Amino acid sequence: MDDDDYGPASRGPLDWVENVRASGQVRPPSWATPRFLRTAAIGLLAVIALVNISFQIKPEEVGLVLRFGQRVRTVEPGLHFKLPFVEQVLRVPVQRQLKEEFGFRTVTAGIQTRYSAADFAGESVMLTGDLNVAVVEWVVQYRVTDPYNYLFKLRGLTDTFRSMSQAVMREVVGDRTVTEVLTVGRQEIATTSEVLLQEMVNQYEMGIVIEQIVLQDVTPPDPVKPSWDEVNQAQQQRDRLINEARAEYNKVVPRAKGEAEQAVLQAEGYALERVNGAQGDATRFKAIYTAYRRAPEVTRRRLYLETMQRVLPALGSKIFMDKGMGNVIPLLPIDGIKGLLGSTEPKGGGGQ
Repeated sequence: MDDDDYGPASRGPLDWVENVRASGQVRPPSWATPRFLRTAAIGLLAVIALVNISFQIKPEEVGLVLRFGQRVRTVEPGLHFKLPFVEQVLRVPVQRQLKEEFGFRTVTAGIQTRYSAADFAGESVMLTGDLNVAVVEWVVQYRVTDPYNYLFKLRGLTDTFRSMSQAVMREVVGDRTVTEVLTVGRQEIATTSEVLLQEMVNQYEMGIVIEQIVLQDVTPPDPVKPSWDEVNQAQQQRDRLINEARAEYNKVVPRAKGEAEQAVLQAEGYALERVNGAQGDATRFKAIYTAYRRAPEVTRRRLYLETMQRVLPALGSKIFMDKGMGNVIPLLPIDGIKGLLGSTEPKGGGGQ
């Protein structure tokens, strides 16, 4: 753009305005001509059209393209195009796990999770089957399976889904005692609620699937917490004493039973031994008697020799004297009779 466009000695639009005021000339610059403005308008419209004709779908989403409010197609992740000013794109996260919180709200999640300080007792306070009150906080995790049903089948889907979840949880908790809700029945409550909620979701055609229901915290109301803690401590002490008694019982009673069985088996073995021994002695005596009747002298001598064979080895050294000898003592080995006569050495063990 030349300086002449703004008049003599001008350096810009402001100078041109001053020159116009000074000279009385009204000559617009070249950039303010109708041709230039028309070109700029066409370029601006082209940029706007280009921006409206293309769109990007993220990997975890699908896009529903609406033409005058009616769905015409569903597009997968990637770059796509649409008719500008006519078609609209709604993105639905089908691969992302969504959740709804009841009884609490998470402000920021992370290593140090912060929760909202607002009161959500209307969602969490429930009446149990034994007419007690429990505070139940839970999380419903779900995923979108049908984007069209999720967006268009039901009006106010989020509010309806939250109301359904609360109704199911209150129904399940109302069928159980407060002890079951606070202790052993938590997993069963979560599983049963998941099944019932999925049935209702399918009935309403919401296009979502329930992946998990987690009981975040189940406690008694604040006014009765001290009493509840005392009851729990008493129950734990009772269970501990019962377990100790059972352990002592299992340690003493089986040992006594084992000792009794051992004594019985020993008595039975002793009785069997005595009976078998007596029967063996009787049989042996009968055999000896039969042999004695056949040859009395031979049997008598054999019994004598067998008896001497058993007795004599236990006597140690032996001296046999002939009946016909007088007072003469034959020469005998001294070492052989040393044990019989005893040691002749003095107790001091000195010389000869």
